[in-house]
Amino acid sequence: MKPVPTTEKQRHIILDALRGFALLGICLANLPEFALWTFLSEEAQQAFSTWPSDRVVRYVQYLLVDGKFYTIFSILFGIGFSIILEHALQRGSTGVILFYRRMTLLLLIGFFHLMFLWSGDILLLYALCGMLLPLFRKGSDRRLLGIALGLWFLPVLIDLFQEMAGIRLAQPFVNAQWSHAAAYGIDEDNFASWLRDCTGYAGVFQFLVQGAFERMSEFVDGHRAFKVLSLFLMGYVVGRNRLYASLERYASLLRKATFWGLLCGLLLSAVYAYSAVNGRPFGLAVHALLYALSVLPLTIGYVAGLCWLYVKHEKLAVFRLLAAPGRMALSNYILQSVIGVMLFYGIGLGFGTHVGLSYVELIAIAIFLFEILLSTLWLRLFRFGPLEWLWRMLTYGSWFNPLRTR
Repeated sequence: MKPVPTTEKQRHIILDALRGFALLGICLANLPEFALWTFLSEEAQQAFSTWPSDRVVRYVQYLLVDGKFYTIFSILFGIGFSIILEHALQRGSTGVILFYRRMTLLLLIGFFHLMFLWSGDILLLYALCGMLLPLFRKGSDRRLLGIALGLWFLPVLIDLFQEMAGIRLAQPFVNAQWSHAAAYGIDEDNFASWLRDCTGYAGVFQFLVQGAFERMSEFVDGHRAFKVLSLFLMGYVVGRNRLYASLERYASLLRKATFWGLLCGLLLSAVYAYSAVNGRPFGLAVHALLYALSVLPLTIGYVAGLCWLYVKHEKLAVFRLLAAPGRMALSNYILQSVIGVMLFYGIGLGFGTHVGLSYVELIAIAIFLFEILLSTLWLRLFRFGPLEWLWRMLTYGSWFNPLRTR
């Protein structure tokens, strides 16, 4: 039987709601870069009238947001992989060829997003790490979770080695980055004003090419590939055991995971946030350890809390509201980039560098609320988001009617 995508009846609203929740956090995490606030010097940041509240918001951002929501998104990606394989196996196929076709298309989407829209793209890395997942599909749950935990804490050991040896693994990318930037008169201290005043796309593209070098540097220095693959494996174990499909059986466990995840995660994240806003005073390796120890439990607390609330109050409107943008997560992720560029860059409204962090995060919430409204209206007419529709057709090599039929 020819493989087809997940039907509406096969969807689980809690997975879509979690994707929507992750999109909110991703918007909160990314918009300060779109608003060019991140590129400003500390003196320029302190010059905003909102600086007293900005300091608090910055700390809260590290406490509650940083790393937690891309972690949720990555785990959900692993769950999605298990669903693709499950449906393929039901039709007598391994699903691996289909999966690699899907990843190749995601790689292309990520590349175009990185090079032509925003240099903070994560999709390209997702596609590359996703291509490794079929290698693990026959491993036992215990083995995969062991590998996942090893990969999650491996960056701590690498940072300890770098700190002791006094080296930086991403130095070749850094050198290439600033060599390219210097050729266009862009230096590290004027990114914000340069992008704000740049009114032609050709200039923005020059920045994006430079930004691609910066992104590769971040991937290497931040050991993102290890972290992402680790989270994919965790999600794959959750998915192939279909834990999301029988949450009521785990209500007691979810309640305990919510309490302990939030308690331990918040306590450790408080220390991590202190380290982040104060320039990592405990050193690179300790900072990496604080990140690893704080992100996972708080993420578990977030996810378990939403799942436990869903078990107890399945009909709450919040789940439908979160699920709408979650069902078209790819389209909404790219839309956030489009809105960010048009609001803050010189080729748009040019609000960059004119808004303090407190207002930036309020704008991020407004953007997500807009996406909820837009997604809700869109899904009344269409079965898929626009990019999801294109991605599915190219993946399966078939035409899918985008219109909702009643």
